[in-house]
Amino acid sequence: MPFRRLLVTLAAALALAGGAVAGEAQVAVAANFAAPAKRIAEAFARATGHQATLVTGSTGKFHAQIVNGAPFDVLLSADDETPAKLEQAGHAQAGTRFTYAVGRLVLWSANPGVVDGEGAVLKRGDFRHLAIANPKLAPYGQAAIETLAALGLTDSLRPRFVLGENIAQTHQFAASGNAELGFVALAQVAKNGRIADGSGWIVPAHLHRPIRQDAVLLARGRDNAAAKAFLGWLQGDDAKATIRSFGYDLP
Repeated sequence: MPFRRLLVTLAAALALAGGAVAGEAQVAVAANFAAPAKRIAEAFARATGHQATLVTGSTGKFHAQIVNGAPFDVLLSADDETPAKLEQAGHAQAGTRFTYAVGRLVLWSANPGVVDGEGAVLKRGDFRHLAIANPKLAPYGQAAIETLAALGLTDSLRPRFVLGENIAQTHQFAASGNAELGFVALAQVAKNGRIADGSGWIVPAHLHRPIRQDAVLLARGRDNAAAKAFLGWLQGDDAKATIRSFGYDLP
């Protein structure tokens, strides 16, 4: 049986067991996925009795921590490259990697009327600071840089960059007004896939490489039933509905 089907079957079986074999998994979660991961983990716990303990941060830092022995069982990455690298280096279980969400990038301001529906505010340049996640650590930051390059604006706007360590800090910069604009994850500012507060421009997907977010079972979690069950739950209908509701696409 393919590993993906096995995970889904295991999650369903554990749900029926009513938590009789409950355990705990340590899950490293990319900062952009913090809110949906919390909701998914809560539903997972109710259904299976297992606990998924979430730690959020930048994908780049997680990579370094996992390589150096950090006690994580599962990684929910903000890209598809990091899980592949971990697998190749023996830090993740081969054959367990899959795309759980496809992220959307948005140029956002906490203030209504600042960002137009075409992103023309970038060319007008009537702002002082533009928050971007560090592209060396955060895939959403790399997508922002690719977007600016596609628009021919990288050099002119670089002096205005305010770099966040991860997408959560980048959102804080924009939400607090420390930066008038910020490239953030749609999931951070949307309800049911639409921008709920402030103003924003959902960046067309062709302006940057797809933000394919992969999950993988890490080497430490190879014998952890809760970790395997969580990955199975993540591929189920309940989790997929949650992922969609936060503005992500599904593969």
